[in-house]
Amino acid sequence: MNQALIAYLYSDTKPDDEQTKKLINFLKAKYGDVRLAFKSDEHIKNGFILKINNDIYDWTKEGRIRQFKNYISSITPGSQLIPILRSAIGDWRMHIIPEQVGTVISVGDSIAMVSGLGDAQYGEILLFENGVSGMVSDLKTDCIGCILFDDGYDVNQGDAVYRTGKKAGVPVGEAFIGRVVNPLGVPIDDKGEILSSLYSSIETPAPQIIDRQPVDTPLETGILAIDSMFPIGRGQRELIIGDRQTGKTTIAIDTILNQKGKNVFCVYVAIGQKAGSVASIVKTLRNAGAMDYTCVVVSAASDAPSLQYIAPYAGTAIAEYFMNQGKDALIVYDDLSKHAVAYRTISLLLGRSPGREAYPGDVFYLHSRLLERSARLSDRNGGGSLTALPIVETQAGDISAYIPTNVISITDGQIFLESDLFFNGQRPAVNVGISVSRVGGAAQSKAVKKACSSLRLDLAQYSELESFTRFSGELDDITKTQLRHGKCLMNLLKQRQHSPINRHRQVIMLILSLGNITERIPYKNTADFLNTVFEKIENEHSEICAAIDNDGRLTDEYADIIKSAGEETAAVMTNG
Repeated sequence: MNQALIAYLYSDTKPDDEQTKKLINFLKAKYGDVRLAFKSDEHIKNGFILKINNDIYDWTKEGRIRQFKNYISSITPGSQLIPILRSAIGDWRMHIIPEQVGTVISVGDSIAMVSGLGDAQYGEILLFENGVSGMVSDLKTDCIGCILFDDGYDVNQGDAVYRTGKKAGVPVGEAFIGRVVNPLGVPIDDKGEILSSLYSSIETPAPQIIDRQPVDTPLETGILAIDSMFPIGRGQRELIIGDRQTGKTTIAIDTILNQKGKNVFCVYVAIGQKAGSVASIVKTLRNAGAMDYTCVVVSAASDAPSLQYIAPYAGTAIAEYFMNQGKDALIVYDDLSKHAVAYRTISLLLGRSPGREAYPGDVFYLHSRLLERSARLSDRNGGGSLTALPIVETQAGDISAYIPTNVISITDGQIFLESDLFFNGQRPAVNVGISVSRVGGAAQSKAVKKACSSLRLDLAQYSELESFTRFSGELDDITKTQLRHGKCLMNLLKQRQHSPINRHRQVIMLILSLGNITERIPYKNTADFLNTVFEKIENEHSEICAAIDNDGRLTDEYADIIKSAGEETAAVMTNG
């Protein structure tokens, strides 16, 4: 004979006969033969808690508030918050519903192992009884692993854990422009609360192929070495890779600065960086007026690995809002090496098997599902775009290491920064031989493409000649001419930090250099020569600048005018 189930009723007062009868009828209809046992609990003064097996029916004041909150969160938010609240309050009805409550069985290093939540889903947010929240990150047969969005010091063994039914996400919207937030969307810039009624999951499926369109619109960095030889298109993923302290972040920040006035919304995600470094970057953006179209998501080195792990996904959710509105967005991940280390830390603490370099086997999927979300949507889907500039740090220039190899295979090209070039004063230190853009050529401005037609070939020839003639005693005149031309081009590609160059000036520089006109000027006077030509063209031939900037058009006539202006200026400077 089966033994009757026991349902425990916790309250400060014992129910009367009528209440007991209703409770028993409810339990029998749901569970069959049930026996009700009352347990006095002086802490429960407003309602009761009914426990049977793993189901908990919470009819306390706190339980009713939590149920109402869950109801509110299930409503798709609109533009008006007050009508939503009025509707929610008017339509809401209290229900006796079962609620799974888990128990913390162990906690440490911002990881909590929880039992009793067999129906919890991967990526779901859990709420601990002390108010700390976490995300389900590991599903085992007898328990689940949860990463805490806090240091975890307030979470103790035996604490109750509640399901929320919500996937991890962040608030999104226009209100985030100009703000500095943490990966949970909480502002950390002392500028007040961010009011946004929109909420987006941090992990969403990447757009399908049918929902995309080809990349054919340039996203210019303002850096001549990149825009001329390794152009980036809107919707592309271009990796910035190199050793520590070689100018990777500078390229990303200069790209953000160059989007001023171009209707491109930017998100800069700092992962595992020092708070002082991030503050300096924010100051640079603010002084240049770039915070007017930029949001900074910060997970500092002192933050828990869980926050560093979700930071790029949270930043992508914020950027995707603009893409889904039919706008163009740019996101910088600085950097994914630290992101992979944070994920490795979490995985090892969760007891997953280590693989190559102690990374778990799914570390490739970690970044692929992130970077695949960058795309240019089809016109049917609004035509918005999300361009990604992930940054990866190498050790001693080794691009064949695990994480660099993975990210290179995911992205559409890479800009490789070489330490030797950097320390020799070539900044940005772009290695022309290894760097490549597999997509941006189709999106490059026709004016820039026409002006730089032989640039990469000339630089490649110079590189080989320079290495071969390094130990040669005497050189013929042709070799000397080629070396002088190559040095002139390398000098041309040097660019000051945070000084992006607009399109028409890039075209002028390329025409004058590839036309061997700048070679007549001593290196120390090159900047003065170029500035003089810029002013001459901008003042006397503004239609050329407008055609290049607005239409990307460079006619032979325009090119001849630029060459003539350069030759006249060179003659004056050399003869004077």
